[in-house]
Amino acid sequence: MAAAGGGDRLTDLPEEILLHILSMLPNSKQVVRTSALSSQWRFLWKSVPASLYFNSEDDLNSDEEENIIAYAVSVNRELHYWRSCEKIKSFRVFPHSYEFIEHDIDLWVHFAVNIGKVEEFTLKFYFFESVDFAYKFPEFAYTNTVLRNLVLGCCRLRPSGNVKWSNLVSLSIGDAGMTEGVMEKILSGCPNLECLELDKVIGIHRLDISSVKLRKLIVTIFDRECGVDDQDYCLEIHAPHIRHLELRGLCCDEIHFQLRDVASLVTAVLSLNVHFVDLEENLEKECRYLQELLHHVANVKNLELGPWCIEYLSILEFKGWPVPPSSWRFLKLNSALEQYDYPGICSFLSSSSGLETLVIDWRHPKQRKLLSKYTNEDERRRRFETHSFNCSLPHLKTFKFINFYGKPSENKCVHPLIKCLCKNATALKKFGIACEFRGRDVFWNYVVRRS
Repeated sequence: MAAAGGGDRLTDLPEEILLHILSMLPNSKQVVRTSALSSQWRFLWKSVPASLYFNSEDDLNSDEEENIIAYAVSVNRELHYWRSCEKIKSFRVFPHSYEFIEHDIDLWVHFAVNIGKVEEFTLKFYFFESVDFAYKFPEFAYTNTVLRNLVLGCCRLRPSGNVKWSNLVSLSIGDAGMTEGVMEKILSGCPNLECLELDKVIGIHRLDISSVKLRKLIVTIFDRECGVDDQDYCLEIHAPHIRHLELRGLCCDEIHFQLRDVASLVTAVLSLNVHFVDLEENLEKECRYLQELLHHVANVKNLELGPWCIEYLSILEFKGWPVPPSSWRFLKLNSALEQYDYPGICSFLSSSSGLETLVIDWRHPKQRKLLSKYTNEDERRRRFETHSFNCSLPHLKTFKFINFYGKPSENKCVHPLIKCLCKNATALKKFGIACEFRGRDVFWNYVVRRS
């Protein structure tokens, strides 16, 4: 264009448009390379919000001192160049461990909270021996007014004074040991927090969330491999203003959740795997545990259940458990269904007369054949053949399978379930099955015809 006498029309664009174009490039290094285009572009990159990402994953097979130090030197060199950038939006760093480079990591945290003034900071370690020997998050980092999203993994949080993260909106803490006093300090120091994630955090027996702004809570519980020595560990959750709750992970023996006050819940995700050591002795206890959880989420509008919950629905149905009425409008079942899941699901749906959308995600295989251990084959077959689905679903309009594999017509649960839904869901016009067929994603729409 310049040779034709038309000039460089790209450079002639207003600076704010050029900055917007540069911000669309995949990574910050490509933005910097544009400084070589012309003298006018030489310093333009400094005004583009940068996103920095440093991953030591390539060196995970080696924890030698030389490799760890080389990684730290590489990060330090990059950060030296980025000091002159006007705005660093995000800074994510994933060291192998803090051994040999603890001082360097302190400098990275200092860069994030004081120099770069980043809005999003992630510090997660790939390796740590135990929560007692994790990296100690520095005291100076507990005061910051710029951070909006903070993700910490394998870090010890021990603030000696108050926490002041006044602008923080999202906080994720993983693989950490923490006292209830520290958790209280953190929550009181984050007045604008909207989302909290605790991923295998030990040491807290009671989680009190009183903030009306904090609406989303994700908690992943742990097993004994994570270092829990308490023989009766129970995490009580008191969160009267939480709107979205996700409970995940492995509950074993006496390690579990207890919901005490979650009256404002709109969405609940129960993706747990409860596995007591002696199944025959503790089967009743597992059943009661699921009943208790379902009782606390009976009034939510959106419910998602994992494979363990779905396995136990049939056991509860076999035991004659009356499913209490619910307010669910959206229900997602994450499980590759089998023949004997059918009675439990039908019984569960019988309490969901207000259901509008049902989704079954097949990409969640079950781990145990619980019903086969609880009953014999003849009992299960009789229960399956004689079960009748006598509840209407007048509001169900959307029904679909996703991530399905195999042929729907050959599955002994899918066919009778579809048949019953087509009969009892009077508002249902069509349903879909999305599956993988010969390496391709295929989606079938079926029209429901009524006589």
